[in-house]
Amino acid sequence: MKAHDGIYLDGAWRPAAGRDVIEVVDPVDEQVIGRVPAGDAADVDAAVRAARAALPAWAATPPAERAARLTALRDVLAARKDEIAETVTAELGSPPAFSQAVHASVPIAVAGSYAELAATHSFEEKVGNSVVHHEPIGVVGAITPWNYPLHQIVAKVAPALAAGCTVVLKPAENTPLTAQLFAEAVHGAGVPAGVFNLVTGLGPVAGQALAEHPGVDLVSFTGSTAVGRRIAATAGAAVKKVALELGGKSANVILPSADLARAVNVGVANVMSNSGQTCSAWTRMLVPRERYDEAVGLAAAAAAKYGDRIGPVVSARQRERVRGYIEKGVAEGARLVAGGPEAPRERGWFVSPTVFADVTPGMTVAQEEIFGPVLCVIGYEDEEDALRIANGTVYGLAGAVWAADEAEAVAFARRMDTGQVDINGGRFNPLAPFGGYKQSGVGRELGAHGLAEYLQTKSLQF
Repeated sequence: MKAHDGIYLDGAWRPAAGRDVIEVVDPVDEQVIGRVPAGDAADVDAAVRAARAALPAWAATPPAERAARLTALRDVLAARKDEIAETVTAELGSPPAFSQAVHASVPIAVAGSYAELAATHSFEEKVGNSVVHHEPIGVVGAITPWNYPLHQIVAKVAPALAAGCTVVLKPAENTPLTAQLFAEAVHGAGVPAGVFNLVTGLGPVAGQALAEHPGVDLVSFTGSTAVGRRIAATAGAAVKKVALELGGKSANVILPSADLARAVNVGVANVMSNSGQTCSAWTRMLVPRERYDEAVGLAAAAAAKYGDRIGPVVSARQRERVRGYIEKGVAEGARLVAGGPEAPRERGWFVSPTVFADVTPGMTVAQEEIFGPVLCVIGYEDEEDALRIANGTVYGLAGAVWAADEAEAVAFARRMDTGQVDINGGRFNPLAPFGGYKQSGVGRELGAHGLAEYLQTKSLQF
């Protein structure tokens, strides 16, 4: 798609107050493919004012009509699915097949789920002698990451609109073209002017201005834990609600009874998906000590198959970050059995699919989120040791458990300090709540639990 040279404000594309621009670069060939405005605090203020002005009418719009607009949005996104996939491939570097199957398809399904929820959700309930109203929280400041550029936008904007909120979106600077395409879809779906607004810009400028703005009632942020802490502190000073989906270091626990080959192969595929740029990736593979060497061999062989199948990471900066972690792992005594820090290609921001063996739970690569195609294989002595290792990080976003007996896997999963656990390769469910324990965040996205984040309650006693 052709980049817009303005921001989407109050139902139209308008010139940005900020005079700087952001260059969008293709991670595969390192060529500039577009330029968008670097919006500033004045642009954010104008967008918040537009959202504030549109709030009373949209909040009063019957849920059935809000559902109709979301259905129209889903339909527009579905009609432009190929263009969405091509745009994500161009600015994120995602392989075309993955862009079609995940980056384009999942947001369409999520948008459809919120159209249905808006039509069927009970926004009022009777509790004893009280009537409890569930009302929109107000103006939402949505700050989204680059790793799943459309999915993360839809996962915030769709429930906000379903709830009756208005929105100002600040997307990641690496992938703003997908956000502009989404704004076009919102416009095409007939969403009233001011209900959705888009300001492209840099995090420390536009993102900070949005988080700090007194006209924003809720800040919904997905990104690093470090930035999430700053946003929480800023919002806390204003007693403003936040929803934070942050980092992860998820454990893939393979119990002794599991089908080892299947668990390892699926686990490696999970880590390599989206070039490892997935906050919920199972980046720690926990295997029984007595089958450790076998598991390492299987993981190394599986990773080798991904050399030509995964795309680059999003930027030169991200590539150097990932390579730095790989070098740190070697320096701390982990053993490379696949991949390494060397660039696999002369051009593009590619990182080799990497597997570490001889990893101990306290190593940096076993504790910190790398956000690249890097897997750590860790041995455990018994089930209690496995649980201690699995729960032994500051994160708690996702995870997996494998066992021959499903009940055995479920019993272990219930003891894990994490927000979502896949049992024996369970499939992603766009209606299930997604979010983390500990420093992986606050709040939930997707389904009815995601809708609830954008509602506040009022009790009327009779």
